[in-house]
Amino acid sequence: MSKTVIVTGASKGIGAATAILFAQKGYNVVINYNESYESASLLCNSLTANGYSVMMQKANVANKLEVDLMVKETLYKYGSLDILVNNAGVAFQGLTSETDEIDFDRIIDVNLKGVFNCCKAVIPSMVSRQSGKIINISSMWGQVGASCEVAYSASKAGVIGLTKALAKELAPSGITVNAIAPGLIETNMNSNLTIEELSDFVSTIPLGRMGSADEIAAAIEFLASDKADYITGQVLGVNGGLVV
Repeated sequence: MSKTVIVTGASKGIGAATAILFAQKGYNVVINYNESYESASLLCNSLTANGYSVMMQKANVANKLEVDLMVKETLYKYGSLDILVNNAGVAFQGLTSETDEIDFDRIIDVNLKGVFNCCKAVIPSMVSRQSGKIINISSMWGQVGASCEVAYSASKAGVIGLTKALAKELAPSGITVNAIAPGLIETNMNSNLTIEELSDFVSTIPLGRMGSADEIAAAIEFLASDKADYITGQVLGVNGGLVV
């Protein structure tokens, strides 16, 4: 019987690469999206056309009711839920003095509360089966902080704390919880940076290049595999050596 994975924020970037890889590995894949219907639909149709088992599910991860419905629909269709990848996230750049409360709340609601909502929704099913894998996407900025990204850094640091605490809580139930902290990755989230800014940033990376969404997806798939059964509560940095 194929395993089932929910990938939040799976319409593009790291989420899309992760959904593709899991589908290719034979998983049932739930492509979660919120506003990016067209991108999610294109991805879903492409994978379905190639014979993979996938479904789309709209849900704002910051909304508990929508998350609960997504999990119920997943269990109804596939009968089980083995892996949760909390990838959905939003970014905000600006001086703290220029960051409105609305901006701060939105970042925390999606990036941190969203992870909490999704974890809480899948826990009962995983506990009942005494198995499961949860992989949360944090950021290197959650480890070291980024100037002009206080809200984002705080949200991603919160994801790390949540990961470590939940790993201890769920370990007796055979469930592992880990985080990945990507570095500079070629995704739309970095599209606001100029060529000069990107070049300056890349010059500080020991491996001398940006990472790819496929490389993050590979790390996620490893943590979701049987090879990572004895790994829990850890933060895997995939950043080209920028944070060591």
